[in-house]
Amino acid sequence: MNKRLCALVLLGAAGLAHGAPDRTALPLSGPASPGAIGSPAAPVAMPWQQLSAEQKRERRSQYAAWRAMSESERARVREAAGRFAALPPARQQELRDQFTAQDQAFRDGWRLGPLLGEHFSRLQGMFGYVPENQRDATLATLRQLTPAQVSQLTLVAQRTPPQERDAVRTEFLSVAPAQRDAWLARQVGR
Repeated sequence: MNKRLCALVLLGAAGLAHGAPDRTALPLSGPASPGAIGSPAAPVAMPWQQLSAEQKRERRSQYAAWRAMSESERARVREAAGRFAALPPARQQELRDQFTAQDQAFRDGWRLGPLLGEHFSRLQGMFGYVPENQRDATLATLRQLTPAQVSQLTLVAQRTPPQERDAVRTEFLSVAPAQRDAWLARQVGR
């Protein structure tokens, strides 16, 4: 199983595949909690009221990430979660360990959904540190992109020197949807 599928499977296994927060099980993230990704223990049933403030924040964050995904992305996550659940427990644990060993930014990028999650490590330099007041609009624009556009944008992001990233990002975000293909082609051709 490749890194991409591993991350997608664990995105589903982390609670995002259910469409709503499971108020009876601990979140699978957070290294100190039973049932955390990387922990061999299964999630422990616990009423919402007994979750810590951090666990509740994590659960809410998972739910917000789930709601922000398109239905087709949710379907992909559900399918991956089903494949993950069908694996032997030892293989599930191996995948959890691989996922946990990845950088936190890599793991967090998968909350953006399968398409952006797959490419987030290459987009992070340009889009990982967007000012707070621009985040919603930026995410909305990124979620409108086709897989081909995301692939081209990763090339642009990787080729753009750090001192030019803000300007290139601002320019990209100002491009009308009908003009994005042409803009991306010009940028990739540079």
